Amino acid sequence: MYWRGDELTVEEHRTVCWITHRSELTQIMHYDAILPGLFIANRDRLKSLMLPNSLAVVNANDVLPTNADGALRLVPNADLYYLTGIGQEESILLLYPDADDEKHRELLFLREAKPELELWEGHKLTKEEARKASGIDHVHWLSEFPKLFHRLMCECDHVYLNSNEHKRAEIVVETREARFVQWVRSQYPLHSCQRLARLLHRLRVEKSPTEVELIRTACKLTGKAFRRVLGFIKPGVTEREVEAEFAHEFIRNQGAFAYSPIIASGANACALHYTENDKPCRSGELLLLDVAASCSNYNADMTRTIPVNGRFTARQKQVYSAVLRVLRQSIQGLVPGKRPKVWQKEAEQMIEKELVGLGLLTLRQIRKQDPENPAFKKYFMHGVGHPLGLDVHDVGITTEPIQAGWVMTVEPAIYVREEGFAVRLENDVLVTENGPVDLMANIPIEADEIEELMRRKNS
Repeated sequence: MYWRGDELTVEEHRTVCWITHRSELTQIMHYDAILPGLFIANRDRLKSLMLPNSLAVVNANDVLPTNADGALRLVPNADLYYLTGIGQEESILLLYPDADDEKHRELLFLREAKPELELWEGHKLTKEEARKASGIDHVHWLSEFPKLFHRLMCECDHVYLNSNEHKRAEIVVETREARFVQWVRSQYPLHSCQRLARLLHRLRVEKSPTEVELIRTACKLTGKAFRRVLGFIKPGVTEREVEAEFAHEFIRNQGAFAYSPIIASGANACALHYTENDKPCRSGELLLLDVAASCSNYNADMTRTIPVNGRFTARQKQVYSAVLRVLRQSIQGLVPGKRPKVWQKEAEQMIEKELVGLGLLTLRQIRKQDPENPAFKKYFMHGVGHPLGLDVHDVGITTEPIQAGWVMTVEPAIYVREEGFAVRLENDVLVTENGPVDLMANIPIEADEIEELMRRKNS
């Protein structure tokens, strides 16, 4: 069993929380429906890892500015949401498991829901709403934070401060957490400061049954939107129009894009993070769709590659079949105890073999290759997968062996720039002790099935 604690079982969670939607996708959950047991269990797990007499602090993300007086839509802090279910701006969580006063062991601070604030920005959480969502009994307005924080800092020996420690993060903007860390270090220089991210990475990578169901819901909505798109795509439509079809299905089902969608036709697919999505889709081209839904802040991540006119050419199908074989084998290779770098190496060796079969590499090129720059990297230059959850590229200690409870993407690809097309396929997979569980097994992926669905929907 990959999850232990007092959280509801999957069956109890479904009974209480799933809400019926009028569309054929009947199991769509809004985040307000998630029971607080998930967040209570997450906090308890974190407390069990903290040093004695220590205080942990987690801040909401900043609302980022655009130009003039504009602002971007708030992206909830994933760590704060994981521990509280709260995504509102300027919120702060304090955890002090060994506090002498029981009322100080869990504290949540919010912007006060004043009428003039709500006039401009809409509804803000009341204390009672925050208690109900988070399971935290002691909720305070932000005006009370300085005094209470100082008192607790005078009592604790260690303070856990948070930061973005994702290996691929490019830190170019000073965050709310970074400013808070600087302030704490200047005001309390003799305290022992600890890294909270290290603990949260260990916890968040292992998904509970409830989290798996939330990811599964995002996968179902992604699959529903993909089937819609299969009936829409034909020569002459633009990449932007395809994106709009996904947006329609996601938004009407209370979902959102999990990330900026990649809708890349022809040679555009050879740019890994192409997001212009403004070119026409032409007959004879392949269309790469790296697009997925987010539901309740939990994300799916899917890639499919389909023929614009509904029929793969012989060469396109040859490359497609090669990538699909690597996908299938890489999914089966996701087993507890294997190190991610070993899993990656296995995928690279499979890709290398397929490239030889496709006539893109020769055995002589492989024998003479630079080990630091192997020949296959011309056609496959990225990771075969990554953890998935509250972040699309979710956090986790990936230098350690894969464990049951991880949800991983599996995304092999072959980019044939000289022929003007690419094939990438991607599914989301739950690692279990009894073998991998493909959370996207019901989303069409076989070449013949793709062609048949496109023919049927466009006839």
